[in-house]
Amino acid sequence: MSDRTGAGAAEDDESVETGADELPADVIDEAERLTRLKRQAIDPDERAAYDERRERLLADHDFTARVRDEGDATLVLHPEEWHENGVVRTDRINDLSRAVEIRLEGAADPDDWDAVDEANRRLVDEVRGTHGDVHGDNAAALADFLSNHYAKPIEAATADELAEFRSEYFVRNAWPSEKQRAAIDDSIRLVYETAGEPVPEFRIQ
Repeated sequence: MSDRTGAGAAEDDESVETGADELPADVIDEAERLTRLKRQAIDPDERAAYDERRERLLADHDFTARVRDEGDATLVLHPEEWHENGVVRTDRINDLSRAVEIRLEGAADPDDWDAVDEANRRLVDEVRGTHGDVHGDNAAALADFLSNHYAKPIEAATADELAEFRSEYFVRNAWPSEKQRAAIDDSIRLVYETAGEPVPEFRIQ
C-alpha cells in the first residue's frame, strides 16, 4: 500500500522507470521491506543489520536511502552521486525524476484510506474464520485502531504503534471481554501469522 512518486510512479511491472531504468521494482520493494522491518525492530543490532542490507542492496545500483520524517514518514531512494560526505548536494541534482519516494505512514487520500481499511477487514475476516470470534474481535479492534488512527495496513504497523494499541487503545477504547483480554497477545500473533508477516517487537509501556 505504498504511495510512490517520482521514479516510482511508473506502471511497468518489470521495472520502475527512472532516468535510465536504474532501480528495478523488486529492488525498490525489498528496500521498502527492509526499511519497515528496521522501523519495527527494537533491538539496535537488528536495526543496524536491516540498514546494512538495504545499503548493500542499493549500492549495487549506485543508490542510497534516507527516511524523511516531516509529516508522514517517507522513504527516499536517490542516486549516490547526489551526495557528498553523507549530505545531499542540491547542485548535483540533475533530474528529480530519478528519485523514488515511498510513503511509510498514512494514506494519500480518502480512496487510499478506503483501500487500507478494506484490506484490514479482509485480514480480520481471515482471522475470525480460522481462529474464532475472540481472536476475530481482537483483530477487528486492531484494524479499527490502525485504519482510523494511522490510515495504514495492519502489516505496516511499527513497534511503537502496536505498543500504543496494546497498552492504551485496546484497554480504553475496545471494551474487550475477559476472554478478549486473556487472548490479546495470542490474537496479535495470529493476525501477523495470518498475514504472513513477523510481529513487530513491541513492549507494553
